[in-house]
Amino acid sequence: MAIGPRLDLRFTQSLVMTPQLRQAIQLLQSSNLEVSAFVEEELERNPLLERDERPDGAEPEPPAGAEPPPAAMPDSYEGANAACLPAAADAPLDIGDWSNVYDGDSAGRGGRPDFEDLPGIEDTVAGRPRSLREELAEQVRLTFPDPSDRLIAAQLIALLDPSGRLLAEDAAIAAALGCAGGRVTAIRLRMQRFEPAGMFCRSLSECLAVQLAERDRLDPAMAALLDNLDLLARRDLRGLMRLCGVDAEDLADMAAELRRLDPKPGAGQDSGPAPWLVPDVLMRRAPAGAPEGEWILELNPDTLPRVLVNRGFHAQAQRRATREERAFLSEKYQAANWLLKSLEQRASTILRVAGEIVRRQEGFFRQGVSHLRPLILRDVAEAVEMHESTVSRVTANKSIATPRGNFELKYFFTTAIGGTSGETFSAEAIRHRIRSMVAAEAPENILSDDAIVSALRQEGVDIARRTVAKYREALRIPSSVQRKREKAVPA
Repeated sequence: MAIGPRLDLRFTQSLVMTPQLRQAIQLLQSSNLEVSAFVEEELERNPLLERDERPDGAEPEPPAGAEPPPAAMPDSYEGANAACLPAAADAPLDIGDWSNVYDGDSAGRGGRPDFEDLPGIEDTVAGRPRSLREELAEQVRLTFPDPSDRLIAAQLIALLDPSGRLLAEDAAIAAALGCAGGRVTAIRLRMQRFEPAGMFCRSLSECLAVQLAERDRLDPAMAALLDNLDLLARRDLRGLMRLCGVDAEDLADMAAELRRLDPKPGAGQDSGPAPWLVPDVLMRRAPAGAPEGEWILELNPDTLPRVLVNRGFHAQAQRRATREERAFLSEKYQAANWLLKSLEQRASTILRVAGEIVRRQEGFFRQGVSHLRPLILRDVAEAVEMHESTVSRVTANKSIATPRGNFELKYFFTTAIGGTSGETFSAEAIRHRIRSMVAAEAPENILSDDAIVSALRQEGVDIARRTVAKYREALRIPSSVQRKREKAVPA
């Protein structure tokens, strides 16, 4: 065998994660808010990108000498962008004659508008709802004339947790402020009667006791019940009746009185309205005359970024640019085109995956959660000819608006539970069935886990007792013993 140098030519394939590919993957798994934030950053970094603020159907006129644009985007992407463009303004912005804008009633001397009728700044501030701490500070000013008492009260307000509890000890607060502990305690007890009542307490029983005292319902029997809330949580009604010295009817009235109280009076006081969930995909029934069982899916135009490449500016800047400037413009031009392509691919991929999910979960959309079918990522990936990781990224942080409400796309992927006849059932549908069975049980016939297993097996579901117990605990349903205690006395 001869030994010597030689040249070999070999062909290999490898996947290189370029920055553009990483960007496309990141956009695919990001939520609509994250995509909007990313596009905003690109608009600031790239001078060739701009917001698409054209009216519906308008096409920009290329400047003279500009290079022709590349191949157009697919119709699906253009249609999605056109659907979310704002309407044209009713009047131009460059108005020169303001005399045609303000009429004689609203204009003062010289044709200027009269601003005396506008609301004052005090009216604007008064219209803003005050926070909980502002409300408490106002009650402090009305209750404590002594400035040092107000200082202690302000410190107590600052130490409140979101639920309205005060976890710090009076002695620790007094040591930090350099005053007597009894003074802090006296001020705290007075502040417990502030609105809402029950603030500045250290425990649940103390909070409920303050609210009951405000309603003149804190009698010895109720005080004994507050001292044994752990027995009430365990539904030990016999023990409570013995400790409180009441019968079953009185105990039921007392428990109902406690349920009408607020265990966390500070929670939700400063929170505004719940944020509105903006779905990525909109789903509606096909119009009349369409084949039975068809749905219409479209991307939500409110979540689609509206950007375009300013090709006219690129063409003009190229003619006057130096060599380094041309390299910079070429890099930004390629980055802008790649961003538009990534956004288009993201939109089409979401639509394909959502369409396959809707097709497989047809029974859920027509008949409810009991007809939810088992579904895994591999099933959808094989149908749309994608990798499982791609489907996982598409369904992450995405939601769909359906006639049954808004759901995350991940909701429709559930594990399968075998049936007695070979068929499979969705785990989510089984959990829904367990919840329904417990809600419909009679007080004299409380279903145990074994009874639930027997009932499900009669319906064709092959399920183990430990699985039923796991689902019941996940649904926060008490055990049969606790439910029997709870329903032994009418609430």
